This record gives sequence, structure tokens and C-alpha cells, in this order.
Amino acid sequence: MEFTGKIIAILPPRSGVSKTSGNEWKSQEFVIENHDQYPRKMCFDVFGADKIEQFNIQMGEELTVSFDVDARQWNDRWFNSIRAWKVERVSAGAPMAPGAPVPPPAPSATPDFTPGDAKDDLPF
Repeated sequence: MEFTGKIIAILPPRSGVSKTSGNEWKSQEFVIENHDQYPRKMCFDVFGADKIEQFNIQMGEELTVSFDVDARQWNDRWFNSIRAWKVERVSAGAPMAPGAPVPPPAPSATPDFTPGDAKDDLPF
């Protein structure tokens, strides 16, 4: 799945040690907002110090985030996880938001007429 928008919040990183493997882990959450008529926000996380450094997400950036959604249970409650696996910067020349009208192609400078048409069907 993908979500395109502007980063509006960067939460503090969290870290810890896995109980099962004893390895250290690091995670950071970000909030992104799209540009639809009724803007939607999504909080996603990036897991792993290497991914956090690789993505280098900054406040106000326009991004397309590719993510997976997963749910887990804890104390008879369910929680969703939205984990980013790819982040791309939106370039200035990229297409506009979905649903935006696409301008028609510009007309060519010279019309496509063949000079000296012998058969002219126009009544005037």
C-alpha cells in the first residue's frame, strides 16, 4: 500500500532490547497528511536504526510511503501496526494528487494540413 503527503509530525525514537533474542531495536513514528479535499492523516513507523538513518525523514517533506499493515493482540485487545518499508521523495515534476484534473495536451504550432488538397468537402 502507498500513501502520499506531507510529514507533519516526527515523534521521538523508541528503543529497547528484545526479550526473546536479546538484540537491541529502535523504532520511530512519523505522521503524514495527504492533500485530498478532506485531508487524512496516517501515523506510520520505521523499524530499525539502519532504516531510520537510510530514510532520513524530515519535517515538511513531501513523500510517498510504501507500507504494510499488521495487527497484533495484547491483553485481549488488538492493535494495528503500519510499518514503512520504502520511502520516496515526491519531486516537483511529479503528477499532482489523485483526482486532480489533467490538463489537455498543448496544440501544435502548425496544423496538420496537406497543401493543395484537391478535394475540399466544406460547403463554404
